[in-house]
Amino acid sequence: MAQAKIQEAANIPAKIEEPGVRKWWEFFTFSTDHKVIGIQYIVTSFIFYCIGGVMADLVRTELRTPESDFVSPELYNSLFTLHATIMIFLWIVPVGAGFANYLIPLMIGAKDMAFPRLNAVAFWMIPIGGLLLISSLAVGDAPDAGWTSYPPLSLVTGQVGEMIWILSVLLLGTSSILGAINFLVTLLKMRIPGMGFHQMPLFCWAMLATSALVLVSTPVLAAGLILLSFDLIAGTTFFNPTGGGDPVVYQHMFWFYSHPAVYIMILPFFGAISEIIPTHARKPIFGYKAIAYSSLAISFLGLIVWAHHMFTSGIPGWLRMFFMITTMIIAVPTGIKIFSWLATMWGGKIQLNTPMLFAMGFVGTFVIGGISGVMLAAVPFDIHVHDTYFVVAHLHYVLFGGSVLGIFAGIYHWFPKMTGRMFNEFWGKVHFALTIVGLNMTFLPMHKLGLMGMNRRIAQYDPKFTSVNEICTYGSYLLAISTLPFIVNMAWSWLYGEKAGDNPWRSLTLEWMTTSPPAIENFEGIPVLATGPYDYGLENAKYGVPMESGDPLTSAGTNSVLRADPDEPYPSIAAKTDER
Repeated sequence: MAQAKIQEAANIPAKIEEPGVRKWWEFFTFSTDHKVIGIQYIVTSFIFYCIGGVMADLVRTELRTPESDFVSPELYNSLFTLHATIMIFLWIVPVGAGFANYLIPLMIGAKDMAFPRLNAVAFWMIPIGGLLLISSLAVGDAPDAGWTSYPPLSLVTGQVGEMIWILSVLLLGTSSILGAINFLVTLLKMRIPGMGFHQMPLFCWAMLATSALVLVSTPVLAAGLILLSFDLIAGTTFFNPTGGGDPVVYQHMFWFYSHPAVYIMILPFFGAISEIIPTHARKPIFGYKAIAYSSLAISFLGLIVWAHHMFTSGIPGWLRMFFMITTMIIAVPTGIKIFSWLATMWGGKIQLNTPMLFAMGFVGTFVIGGISGVMLAAVPFDIHVHDTYFVVAHLHYVLFGGSVLGIFAGIYHWFPKMTGRMFNEFWGKVHFALTIVGLNMTFLPMHKLGLMGMNRRIAQYDPKFTSVNEICTYGSYLLAISTLPFIVNMAWSWLYGEKAGDNPWRSLTLEWMTTSPPAIENFEGIPVLATGPYDYGLENAKYGVPMESGDPLTSAGTNSVLRADPDEPYPSIAAKTDER
């Protein structure tokens, strides 16, 4: 009888939980799983994006009229200081690290990052640094010298808040350095056998370039901020001209990091766009090596262009000429990427879904920012529009039209992999439409404001600028509204969205060759490269779709692959839903 019960129990199939599914509370813990940390980065940075966006709308509301009638001038200065700091150090930089954390081990066939605990420590510095920064508003002496924090202004106003600002940025910079070390070691040492550098996805090349740039430039900013803090609290005069210090030296130290920071913020999303476009155009990437090496060229050239921010700071003419030339040269590797993406799309079977729409929007708006950047590289023009709204327009077309559209493209593209669910396509397109209209309505008129002579960072202005400022303000409200369908779509789809299957886009890179979401250690064994990462439509192209017994279209085993029909776009999601 006992034997019969044992046999009966043995015949009852065990309830096995899906390996990639996690409890909600795990995302609030000190996890060392790179996938959890990646999502923690992305969600946390998005929360700070919303906070920084609220500050931006408060600034734009004040600027709707020429008088200072919405917030006090002191609060206005603090709002634009914190807005810029949050958007750079707590949104774009860490969200790029979030994508890298999630994707790099999957893309190179590794089980995790090289240093998992260091990875977790780097993430937890982000919310701590962010809360510290926002708390500076409550001290009654908030930082108000702008995100550049130029002395002597930063030495005489908002001193308590300025010290908190410095501590926060130092903490966030340390997080970036720790993350960069982890990414470099992982990419250089943990690729699967058979994956040479030229078999890596282009996102990995982008992160190689970004991490090298972080390691070289961030310590210089840290040194400058530490010296600035000595001037604040110890009475030294490194940058204080009243004691013989030189504030221009601070500008050199600040911009040696902060212009490369533009590439730190854009390179990861260059990599993301290089993954998205060939997948949704069903074509091999055009110029793989050119795109890969142009990332390294941008990383190198980004270190020798910083002083074009200082053309009005009294630097000698020969130095102006050098930095003008190097700034123009850096447009060459960037142009290589743009033309390679366009050539990839040319003649492809383009699927106009949400990730592809954001990728195409990225290319178009970033080009506008790039063109205005070449204009600003010219010394005479830069002197004419320096510290005007033309510079604000250029910056936002690069960082919002570039980085932020790239972020949204990446979220939509990898959302099925991260959650195992599909997002709602209709609301994704609504999000795209509102974002594109709001983006251009907000920032395009700023070019005109700058050419008309309106200075940035001021709460009061000549009434002749009122009508254009009203357009910019209403555009900023539309941008705020555009975020709502995204938030609702992501939350609802993560909970109730249609199951995506393991490879809904029929992509060829390794992260799609495992379950969605991936298991704890990513792969069952060591994956094998059966095709190039971008061999869409080629004779040897094979889709690695995990293979379940009895259903050759839905699963893989990590090493099983199926030959693709080179003329077939990916099928509807519903037809390939994985019901596991």
